[in-house]
Amino acid sequence: MREDTKELSIAKHQIFWRRAGLIFMDAMCIIIAMVGALWVRYDFKFNAIEKIYYGTVHSYMLINILCTILVYWIFKLYTSLWRFASVEELKYIVSAVITSTALQLVGMELMQLPIPRSYPFIYILLLSVLLLMSRFSYRLVRIAIHERRIREKIRPVRTMIVGAGSAGFMIVREMKNSKHLSRDVRCIIDDAPEKKGTYLQGIPVVGGKHLIPEYVKKHDIEEIVIAIPTMPADKKKELLEICNATACKIMMLPGIYQLVNEEVSVSMLREVQIEDLLGRPPVNLEMDEIMDYVQDKVVLITGGGGSIGSEISRQIALHNPKILIIFDIYENNAYEIQNELRKKHPDLNLQVLIGSVRNSRRVNWIFDTYHPDLVFHAAAHKHVPLMENSPNEAIKNNVMGTYIVARAADRYGAKKMVLISTDKAVRPTNIMGASKRLCELIVQSFAQGSKTKYAAVRFGNVLGSNGSVIPLFRKQIAEGGPVTVTHPDIIRYFMTIPEAVNLVLQCGALAQGGEIFILDMGEPVKIINLAENMIRLSGLEPGRDIEIKFTGLRPGEKLYEELLINEDHLSKTSNNRIFVQMQEKVDEKMIQNMIEDLVAEAYDESADIRQIVQQLVPEYTIRKEEAKEAAATTV
Repeated sequence: MREDTKELSIAKHQIFWRRAGLIFMDAMCIIIAMVGALWVRYDFKFNAIEKIYYGTVHSYMLINILCTILVYWIFKLYTSLWRFASVEELKYIVSAVITSTALQLVGMELMQLPIPRSYPFIYILLLSVLLLMSRFSYRLVRIAIHERRIREKIRPVRTMIVGAGSAGFMIVREMKNSKHLSRDVRCIIDDAPEKKGTYLQGIPVVGGKHLIPEYVKKHDIEEIVIAIPTMPADKKKELLEICNATACKIMMLPGIYQLVNEEVSVSMLREVQIEDLLGRPPVNLEMDEIMDYVQDKVVLITGGGGSIGSEISRQIALHNPKILIIFDIYENNAYEIQNELRKKHPDLNLQVLIGSVRNSRRVNWIFDTYHPDLVFHAAAHKHVPLMENSPNEAIKNNVMGTYIVARAADRYGAKKMVLISTDKAVRPTNIMGASKRLCELIVQSFAQGSKTKYAAVRFGNVLGSNGSVIPLFRKQIAEGGPVTVTHPDIIRYFMTIPEAVNLVLQCGALAQGGEIFILDMGEPVKIINLAENMIRLSGLEPGRDIEIKFTGLRPGEKLYEELLINEDHLSKTSNNRIFVQMQEKVDEKMIQNMIEDLVAEAYDESADIRQIVQQLVPEYTIRKEEAKEAAATTV
């Protein structure tokens, strides 16, 4: 307690003497300005100044000093933090000088003291310059002392800023003024031609993004800061590709919302993430539509502990469901999302249930007990190579599980059911993709004769999901490599987990029955490019620091994935990035009977399960070598 009181006393003491010093300096400036105004008026000749005007200045000097200091106090010139001075402080200075000059003229008039007509104009100019010099020299001295101390302690990081706009200005200002940062900003990049050759906070704007590699070498840049929060996704991708070609660490601002109140700071900078390289804008979520059909509803999410299911749970929890039911067979995942949601939403009516979608009695009990209005079916086996070695398990879990959940949704009167599907269901070359195509056929068959509105959502690979390539690459890079890529020409469509969930929820609002919703995912990404970018984002060089090893296509894997079976049936929705594909009508009873026969074969561990699946999904291509290898593994 005594130490706190002592520190407070010292701080007050420092403030007092700092303000006293400023007041003394201002008094000197006022005297110089008063005498200097006469000197300038008489062509810089003291001998030419009339004695009567000397008398006026001498008689009014003390009154002017006291009045001016009072005006300065009113205009906060003794309480501002001058090391952060900006245009706002400049306005205070000008206003204070004009006000004090006006008071001086009134006082001289009342006291009948003569003064040249040009005096007040010269006085305003001189006093403004002196006041600015006194205040901003304080700031310059602090900056010089700060830079010297930083250099004595640690060598500053040579930095390049991309963006000479408002965000760039604020980032540069903080880097130059903060005593906690050690950055030496060497140059600024901006594509605007009119900015080339100009200076921002004393830092040269050297030109457009094509000059980044040249100036990185010229100034030996170590860190590039991208300060253009309004940049479109495609332009961001192009810029990041240029920056990634250098060996610099890359930081960037996450979005434009910070600019509203000029709240941009270095603390908001984040490292570049791999989703920044997708090269397309994120999918926008129509929040009002989701609120309308989720609020006060009982919502069931199967596979609710997985990557997609857990994110659906998070989004649904924000929109006041009557009951949120998370159903998952893996208790660890279910436990984690349960703890997270209970902490964030203590008033949420959350039910976390353990069980398998393959258990019809368990599923029926859940539907009979809670009567869910909305069902999001995310439970599935999705790992392609593993399912190639266990094809019957793919049918049991994916096909039988979907059939059981879809039948329960119909039997117990759910309003909507949304199936999470995949681009691997299009012309599949693996049993996982074929099983998901069967899942689509199941929900479409139920949609034809049920009051429940069924729909499927089809999208590509999800960045960061369990089993996806991103976590694998991160782990391999952390271990020093090699990073394994199956084929140099393999490509995939990618989306972020929030985008995937946004799509699922949006499609749930749009579903009228039988649709397959598809996301416009932009251009596909070459996996080799993804691997190289991730290595560079880690500050390493592909081929030199981390080896990239090609391992060959895995069983059932394609060089490229598709999202459509028949483009002729594609139509737009109210969201310009979501499309819907209406399939031809299917024979409801025939499909369901064949599914039951297929599942029976799977439970008998049939060695011919692929051939049976192919009868239901004619576009499914079975690779003979892989089928033999998988069959041998199964046996």
